[in-house]
Amino acid sequence: MNKENLHWKNTLTKILLAGALSCSLTACVPVMLVSGAVGGSMAASDRRTVGMQTEDKIITLKGENIASKTSGEKGHVNVACFNRKILLTGEVDSEATKQAVANEISGIENVQAVVNEIAVMTPSTMGSRSNDSLITSKVSASFLAEKDLHSNAFKTITERGTVYLMGRVTEREGDHAAQVAAGVNGVEKVVKVFEYITEEELQKMSVVKQSNNNTEWDTPPDELR
Repeated sequence: MNKENLHWKNTLTKILLAGALSCSLTACVPVMLVSGAVGGSMAASDRRTVGMQTEDKIITLKGENIASKTSGEKGHVNVACFNRKILLTGEVDSEATKQAVANEISGIENVQAVVNEIAVMTPSTMGSRSNDSLITSKVSASFLAEKDLHSNAFKTITERGTVYLMGRVTEREGDHAAQVAAGVNGVEKVVKVFEYITEEELQKMSVVKQSNNNTEWDTPPDELR
């Protein structure tokens, strides 16, 4: 393991430990409530509706089940879904299997598009997949460090060193995110799988979000009164 990978792993570990220590010292909120609050915050800042986020999760689960059955034991297929668009990555043993997986998954109810990036080759090793997970974490952390990028607007998937970026973003945001991701050590290629919105649409989203936030705090839940 090189020094940079070790640094990132140590940093992520320290963040998790710091969060756990903070909870244990304050003893003010149960861990499950904290996790729920964080998850709720991320869901609220997502540019999809809560209903769409739920639907994407359901589509993903269905897609993973289909991919596993269609590709068989020799295949390794990952399914990612964002706003009803599916991204397929991984490896299968033949072109016929690659197409069969995509065809079967495209038949899932409400799926609007399938981007088939499956490679016909020997499945990646566990070491390669572990490295991909680390790259994804590093890319996500890099987005957090950029003040003009909304990290929760992006979904990052890494396969054999290639980073795929999904999300509802403007072209400006998409280009910036791709540049940031390309600068992360270990990234060999960046592929944009975005759903583009205009700057005007983004501004309207921000206004609606701010309005919703103000409304929520005008009538705080019982446990905060």
